[in-house]
Amino acid sequence: MKSIQAATYLVHFQEKAYQELSKLVDTSNYSTIFILVDENTFEHCYPKFIQNLATNIRIQVIEIESGEINKNLETCIGVWNAITELGGDRKSLLITLGGGVITDLGGFVASCFKRGIDFVNIPTTLLSMVDASVGGKTGVDLGVLKNQIGLFANPEMVLIDTDYLTTVSEREIKSGTAEIIKYGVTYDVHLFNEIKENKNLNINDLIFRSIEIKNEVVLEDPKEKNIRKILNFGHTLGHAIESFHLDSEDKENLTHGEAIAIGMVCESYMSAKLLGFPSEKVKEVKEVGIYNKTKLLKEDFPAIIELLKHDKKNVNGQVNFVLLNDYENYKLDCKVSEELIVESMKFYNV
Repeated sequence: MKSIQAATYLVHFQEKAYQELSKLVDTSNYSTIFILVDENTFEHCYPKFIQNLATNIRIQVIEIESGEINKNLETCIGVWNAITELGGDRKSLLITLGGGVITDLGGFVASCFKRGIDFVNIPTTLLSMVDASVGGKTGVDLGVLKNQIGLFANPEMVLIDTDYLTTVSEREIKSGTAEIIKYGVTYDVHLFNEIKENKNLNINDLIFRSIEIKNEVVLEDPKEKNIRKILNFGHTLGHAIESFHLDSEDKENLTHGEAIAIGMVCESYMSAKLLGFPSEKVKEVKEVGIYNKTKLLKEDFPAIIELLKHDKKNVNGQVNFVLLNDYENYKLDCKVSEELIVESMKFYNV
């Protein structure tokens, strides 16, 4: 599988990925290699990874607790302190080995430590392979508000090894599939149709095409001034729903993909009401069946809408949605009334 050229780095696949990492390490004169993991990737992914990294450079593993709840500045401070205590300097390399929390947080940590050290992303979940590890976004949450603190910073390379997917649950695979559907309905409906019809799905092809799409969009609009906003379809309301569950002691946390799947159903409904998105396609998005049904309670609607007001894409207090005229035909910066937002959540529940 050929490598994908991103803005300042390459995305490499399978065996070639490890070959390219070895070349980078051999030629860059790094002082120390730090590998950021959580308890799951340390147990299930690190043993395979370390067998593919042949170097005499000192290697230090830094482990953080898994989960979105730990994607915060407090965790960053812990990692910065660990790097410092372990002798990190400007010639250190940080390798992130994990899902979206690890790649987002690790990229942010690397970009800020001593005003920036090199980092390499090795995503181990489907979601992080097709989304979090590419595109140059790094950052952490502020309380339960998603990705409020961060910056754009590119890794030295991204390595995709789909063997790591054998270590994740079916729930996580579905979570990542929601992001692939997003690429399908906004940019390449062939992807959506493949998942909808479940015809001879080739996970490697789905991942490659998803990364290819995200890269094309990011190259055209690196700082999300225009077309890159389409990558937020389902995310505006989805992030608010994800944050609400994260902050509720009596509710189970949702995976990112589960929340985005709900957001895509709701925002498809909004699209039908405001832009004439065909009702049969709203039904397709709702019934594609890649997520477990989550009930949105009527008494929770006000809190979810309140969280929408803190979305990082808002301008002058106005919530902006990406909506669909049709598949592959979108409209940016759509204004939606609270009444329609509530109506869309009721529609999701039916």
